[in-house]
Amino acid sequence: MTGIEAVGRAVTECSRCPRLVAWRAEAARTPPARFAGEPYWARPVPGFGDPAARIYVLGLATAAHGGNRTGRAFTGNPTAAWLVRSMHRAGLASQPTSERRGDGLRLLGAWMGSAVRCAPPGNRPTPAERDTCLPFLTAEVAALPRLRVLVCLGAFAWTTALHWAGARPRPRFAHGAEHRLESGLVLLASYHPSQQNTNTGLLTEPMLDAVLHRARTLAEP
Repeated sequence: MTGIEAVGRAVTECSRCPRLVAWRAEAARTPPARFAGEPYWARPVPGFGDPAARIYVLGLATAAHGGNRTGRAFTGNPTAAWLVRSMHRAGLASQPTSERRGDGLRLLGAWMGSAVRCAPPGNRPTPAERDTCLPFLTAEVAALPRLRVLVCLGAFAWTTALHWAGARPRPRFAHGAEHRLESGLVLLASYHPSQQNTNTGLLTEPMLDAVLHRARTLAEP
C-alpha cells in the first residue's frame, strides 16, 4: 500500500465527529427521489487523483448526495460536473464528467479532496470539525511529494488552508488571490463552483478556467 492509499484508508475509517457521523447516515436513509434505492457510501470520503499531482484542488466539504453517495470526491452532483469540465479543459482530467466511481475518470497531475471529509448538515461544518480533518490534509500533502499548488475553492477552503499552514498574516479571500507559504506551496483562490455561484454568474466558466490555467503555470517545474 502506498502512502497516499494509507491516508485514504485512514480517512474512510474515521468516526471522530458524532454530528457528521449521524448526518451522513441520515442523508443515506432519506435520499431525494432521484436517488431512491441507490446504495450510499455514507462514510468519510478520501481524496482522489494522481499520486504524482502538482496541483491539489481543495473544496469545502463532502456533498450529502454527491461524494457521500458515490464515495469519490467531487462526483455525482452539479458542483462536480462544473469543476471537472473545467479541469478537463485545463488538461487536468481525462474526461469532462464525474458521475460515479469506476466511470473512467482519471486526474492528470492533480489531486482533489475536501477540507471536511464528511457531509455536514446544511453544508456548514463547524471549526472543530474542520480542525479534526486537518491531519488528513497534512498527511495527503506529505504523501504528494511533487505538490506545488493548492487551489482553494471558496472562502472556507482558503481559510482552512491558511489555518492549516499557520500563515501569518492571513491574506483575505478573493477570486484569483495567491499566497506563497514558507514551504514554497502556493495557495490559489477561486470562488466555489456551487450552483448558487454558477447560476448567479458570480463564477463563470472562463473565471474558473483562468484559475486552473494559472495553477498549471505555477506548478511547472
